[in-house]
Amino acid sequence: MVQVELVKIIIDEKRQDQVIVLKEKDGERQFPIVIGFVEVSTIKMKLSGVEVPRPMTHDLLLSVIEGLDAQMESLVIDNLQSSTFHAKVVLKTSDGQIKKIDSRPSDGIALAVRAQAPIFVEEEVLNKTSIFKVEE
Repeated sequence: MVQVELVKIIIDEKRQDQVIVLKEKDGERQFPIVIGFVEVSTIKMKLSGVEVPRPMTHDLLLSVIEGLDAQMESLVIDNLQSSTFHAKVVLKTSDGQIKKIDSRPSDGIALAVRAQAPIFVEEEVLNKTSIFKVEE
């Protein structure tokens, strides 16, 4: 697995689909993921430090995880099928058990941003989708 980080968010309010770009942490490969407007907005809000008066859905989910005495260990983008990315939220329970929960990458990234958890991608997925950074 390769650790990646969120390096770019592209928002076009006239379109339904938005784009986030993930880049390998210790390399140059990067790849885009198309996500919905709501998901990109919640990621952008958290990264921008916007405080909301009541918990958003991903804040609630993180509170539920923590309330059940577990923590988010990581997000793993582990598959690409028919141009659709698949991911697992990796949780660690208080007794040390590891639980992997199926997730859309967009929801997993929104949760990882809140939990300050690392994001990983399987090498095979990265090889299928990556491009090398183009100097702007």
